[in-house]
Amino acid sequence: MAKKKTAFVCSDCGAEFARWQGQCSECKAWNTVTEFRVPSAKAAPQGGVTSGYAGFVEAKVQTLDEVNLEQLPRFSTGFTEFDRVLGGGVVPGSAILIGGSPGAGKSTVLLQTMCRLAESMNTLYVTGEESLQQVAMRATRLGLPTNKLKTLAETSVETICQLALREKPSIMVIDSIQVMHMNDIQSAPGSVSQVRESAAYLTRFAKQNQVAIIMVGHVTKDGTLAGPKVLEHCIDCSILLEGSADSRFRTLRGNKNRFGAVNELGVFAMTSQGLKEVSNPSAIFLNRGEAQTPGSLVMVIWEGTRPLLVEVQALVDYSQLANPRRVTVGLEQNRLAMLLAVLHRHGGLQVSDQDVFVNVVGGVKVTETSADLALIAALVSSFKNQSLDRQLVVFGEVGLGGEIRPVPSGQERLREASKHGFTRAIVPKANQPKEKIEGMEIVAVSSLSEALEALF
Repeated sequence: MAKKKTAFVCSDCGAEFARWQGQCSECKAWNTVTEFRVPSAKAAPQGGVTSGYAGFVEAKVQTLDEVNLEQLPRFSTGFTEFDRVLGGGVVPGSAILIGGSPGAGKSTVLLQTMCRLAESMNTLYVTGEESLQQVAMRATRLGLPTNKLKTLAETSVETICQLALREKPSIMVIDSIQVMHMNDIQSAPGSVSQVRESAAYLTRFAKQNQVAIIMVGHVTKDGTLAGPKVLEHCIDCSILLEGSADSRFRTLRGNKNRFGAVNELGVFAMTSQGLKEVSNPSAIFLNRGEAQTPGSLVMVIWEGTRPLLVEVQALVDYSQLANPRRVTVGLEQNRLAMLLAVLHRHGGLQVSDQDVFVNVVGGVKVTETSADLALIAALVSSFKNQSLDRQLVVFGEVGLGGEIRPVPSGQERLREASKHGFTRAIVPKANQPKEKIEGMEIVAVSSLSEALEALF
């Protein structure tokens, strides 16, 4: 009897080791190396078809000039915001991974999408976490058409692919990849080996049979996709559905996309009829009070291929603690510490004895540097207890030398602000538009001192 081979794989970076060890020597993470059994190799059947993958055609070597360059036609999901994140729609034969925290609405948005697509094409919804009765109850509660969508309750990847070959769907949903298993792997569903091999099997099936597959993935407590890191490498598109429990808005963000732009953002609102797309998210994030308060300012950030207006709030107050607090929500805390040092050195403002709290309204996470100047303006406004103009927008990157650096797509940001009624903008000098924008006064600055003088 052949001896079963075992290997040890890091669940964070996917590195393999000959024996178990407490720390991964590649990514330096602790307690992430787990054991899994390597499936035994099987002899390839006659005709050269790859073993273990039913229905796969024989591979053929081609030169690049022999490859058919005709672009595969995309098909719409029925959601404009979903299509935007995917790069314009679903590509046939693509493997898409959508993650999110429990209750974010992953299954809801996919059920809505599949019920709409079932009206015009052959679809298959595979659920491994719920029964078919639960899926049908949700679809009925959301008022979705249920007479066309084909459903299947199964967790065996081989069985799912065999049934998919018979049904020939154009798009298939796997909910979720963490409960799927392959029969020749001995470890439990959700383990490193099962998730990796199941995802690789489904991805290969999608490529060979031109079936678009959407896999649902769980997330860890720090918000990253659970499972081995190689899971994100083998798929074509990785998107994350984010949203706090106390907010009805959900953001769909693209982290990887082989068919479109990354960091694209789609905004949805959770209602009693499921997720509804928000075509103008800036109007939601700019839902401000009547009275203007110190420390509040609107900035223009860039998400994927479009500008987005959001409000940043800052509160600077005298601290009773020996070590004043620095709290950020929606912004990077290290960035705040750096900007406070720049403000002290080049702006002459000392806040070492002050508590600093920063919040981005609406639960938006800002990762780009164009929010630097707006954040400093909000901090100074709160410290001086002096309100800023309600019709003012600010954006720009602040360097360590106190210089104001340009940011990409400055013209588009200003046009978006003008469309929402803003009449004054403070921008980097290099982002000053060549053509005048009707109804907007634009102040171009090159240093932090110039910006503070224009603001206050």
